[in-house]
Amino acid sequence: MAKARAITGLDAQAPLATNARLIALARLEDLYQWEHAVDTPDNTRELHDMRIAAKRLRYTFEVFEDVFPAASKVIVSELTRVQDKLGELHDSDVMIALLRMRLADQNGDAGAEPVAHDEKPPVPADMAAYLLDPDSAPAEEQRGGLEAFLRQQERLRAQRYNEFRRHWRQLQKKDFRRQVLDVLGA
Repeated sequence: MAKARAITGLDAQAPLATNARLIALARLEDLYQWEHAVDTPDNTRELHDMRIAAKRLRYTFEVFEDVFPAASKVIVSELTRVQDKLGELHDSDVMIALLRMRLADQNGDAGAEPVAHDEKPPVPADMAAYLLDPDSAPAEEQRGGLEAFLRQQERLRAQRYNEFRRHWRQLQKKDFRRQVLDVLGA
């Protein structure tokens, strides 16, 4: 997960609304730094990072709701939808990773994608060890069911990705970024 970047320019003597605005503007930029990932369905890590950025921006609006205009409630609602859609997509990514690990040929193949050394694996190490344990490998009958379930999950993931992408495009068509900036008075 992308680490939240530090907010610069905050002034302890400034009004709360001023600092809240600076924080929200920074979190908005954090969200849009991941926009490049929207059109590539295989950008699972970046899409998850986009979800985290949407959550941080949403929480910023919620924490400072008393100093933001009432129109910010619409922004929170849209950010919640983005976060939810990306959360469902991430759930699919994790389920697919689990199924691929479980179906992994105990000699090393299965379509299990390698994890970079600096990247967190999709599942905890103890679960990965269990899923890859040759002594707990699924029987042939179980494999058939798991393979069918994997194909179903891959279709569901594609559907969820398309729904998210369509929603994101709708937001961009109505210039969501400008709406946020207008609410923030920027």
